Amino acid sequence: MAVPTSSTRPTVASRHARAKPLKTSVIFDVGRVLYDWDPRILYERLIDDDRALDAFLRDVVTIDWHFQHDAGRDFADTSAELAALHPQHADLIAVWGPRFNESIGPAIAGMHELVRDLDAADVPLFAITNFSHEFWPPFRARESAMFDRFRDIVVSGDEKIVKPDPAIYRLALDRFGVRADETVFVDDNAANIAAARALGIESVLFTDAASFRSRLVELGLPIAATGETPPR
Repeated sequence: MAVPTSSTRPTVASRHARAKPLKTSVIFDVGRVLYDWDPRILYERLIDDDRALDAFLRDVVTIDWHFQHDAGRDFADTSAELAALHPQHADLIAVWGPRFNESIGPAIAGMHELVRDLDAADVPLFAITNFSHEFWPPFRARESAMFDRFRDIVVSGDEKIVKPDPAIYRLALDRFGVRADETVFVDDNAANIAAARALGIESVLFTDAASFRSRLVELGLPIAATGETPPR
């Protein structure tokens, strides 16, 4: 094997050039990462029979139906179409829009604290959320204590582009003013993670706050691993 000469031996500069850029910002998903979301939370208050509740959630207000709102369709249109298919459930369908916030539970354990700690460390925070353009403003207002810490949030319903379409990530990076290789993205959906990784974004499949905090520490973000903000 040939011995590297001074012309072929890697220099300090070349090694640094190949090093991964430091991660300087974090991009969050919202539903099931920052906050619990489950239509059952709302409808279990309205449907007493468990089997009837299961059937309604499975066959009527399906995830595919709701995905239309994330993609930018108006609730007035989607609800009218669905009620025409299931007239016996028209009253229950009608509450989805005006009471959507009731399907969103509290912040996921440890996530409010993580956002607080990142913000306290001056880490720029952003979000990309699949969320209705109609449902987002009242939820954003209700949870201002969380979202006031974010510099910008891309809402799919406003843009009429949904994750995992690569276009929404490109739009977000451009609007946030961050490079793909200098940020961290977290989402609970494997397809969304795969799409972000394909664009060169360090992406973490969310399981719980403690695991995500540990990963951010590994990536060099200036927060404590224990949930206590480090001294500055």
